[in-house]
Amino acid sequence: MSDKTYGFETLSLHAGAAPDPTTGARALPIYQTTAYVFDDADHAAALFNLQTVGFIYSRLTNPTNAALETRLATLEGGRGCTVASSGHAAQVLALFPLMGPGAEIVAASRLYGGSLQQMKNTYPKFGWTANIVDADTPDNFKRAVTDRTKAFFIESLANPGGVISDIEAIARIAEDAGVPLLVDNTLATPWLCKPIDYGATLVVHSTTKFLSGTGTSMGGAVVDSGKFDWSRGGKFPSLAGPEPAYHGLNFYETFGDMAYTFHSHAVGLRDLGPTQAPFNAWLTMLGMETLGLRMERHCANALAVAQHLEKHPAVAWVNYAGLPSNKYNALAKKYLPKGAGSIFTFGVKGGYDVGMKVVDSVELFSHLANIGDAKSLIIHPASTTHRQLSEEQRVAAGAGPDVLRLSIGIETVADIIADLDQALAKATSQ
Repeated sequence: MSDKTYGFETLSLHAGAAPDPTTGARALPIYQTTAYVFDDADHAAALFNLQTVGFIYSRLTNPTNAALETRLATLEGGRGCTVASSGHAAQVLALFPLMGPGAEIVAASRLYGGSLQQMKNTYPKFGWTANIVDADTPDNFKRAVTDRTKAFFIESLANPGGVISDIEAIARIAEDAGVPLLVDNTLATPWLCKPIDYGATLVVHSTTKFLSGTGTSMGGAVVDSGKFDWSRGGKFPSLAGPEPAYHGLNFYETFGDMAYTFHSHAVGLRDLGPTQAPFNAWLTMLGMETLGLRMERHCANALAVAQHLEKHPAVAWVNYAGLPSNKYNALAKKYLPKGAGSIFTFGVKGGYDVGMKVVDSVELFSHLANIGDAKSLIIHPASTTHRQLSEEQRVAAGAGPDVLRLSIGIETVADIIADLDQALAKATSQ
């Protein structure tokens, strides 16, 4: 189906999943198989030589996963997609064709704590260096560029929440530097923001979050815009040079705007192996059918809760870009005109100890390390998701001692507010 003809909600239901031509089944089948029978010896040889497209082995490709990849690429306005076993697996998979020993990436300081951990402590084991900068000033990316820089990395709407990056400005700097811009679009989803429209080269997701929407299915994804010239400057030999595993095949010369996606499957998934389970892909496809409806309610509820907390006597501050008082409100209007998402942070008066008491006092909210569930969730990042960082790093990442992160669900908003009120009252009563 054409992605130029239908609206977002229609594509969320139909892209990548037509009725099964053999059985007539309307729901997408789960192809729970490891391998696929070849037509004959020539067909097998052509598949292994990348001379024809088809299914070989489910570490590389699977029909259920392919349906999810088509849907995500369509919704993000990309050329191709590769799904992975988790959001973190997707980030490694995304960088794999770009990086090598001695290579550098410039990344925003306001990222999910696990991503910062990955940048600072895991990537150096590969010989990769992450230069961390404050994305509030886009020129910081320009100042951090060296002749070894291979990519920029930001979040469209940053986790723990409330921070919006100026995608267009950073994309221009990436273009001038001759490197791709990777944008983690997990919190915004393509319903709120399409980073490719603003110059992003690659979009990564933890599909575990809003795309699935039910807290049941681990997964990640990399969506390629298909717009980057991988031969530019000789920076990316994995994509625009001879690949020894395929008799010297040059992915960019052979596959053009699908080079990155073909490489991610034929080399990335083959050698790293972070394949998404077909059952998880199927559950994510099911969740995405209601993505637009859920995000509309998520955002409406989050705005109402943020407005309430902004006036609460036990609350020191609220960092939600949908509030007119927020420093990112202008960027929210540009990049997220349908809503500023449902993840945000606020600070409690009394700091660390009061924050811990709040999470112990909620009843409707669930205290756990996830976001993007249909149910409302809460966490104290300084003692959990950002615990491995230093105090200075936690503050820089927006996860100071007084910070609570909320993932506002789709319950009745009055019930959400009432639960926070009683929890704050208990936490501040002594």
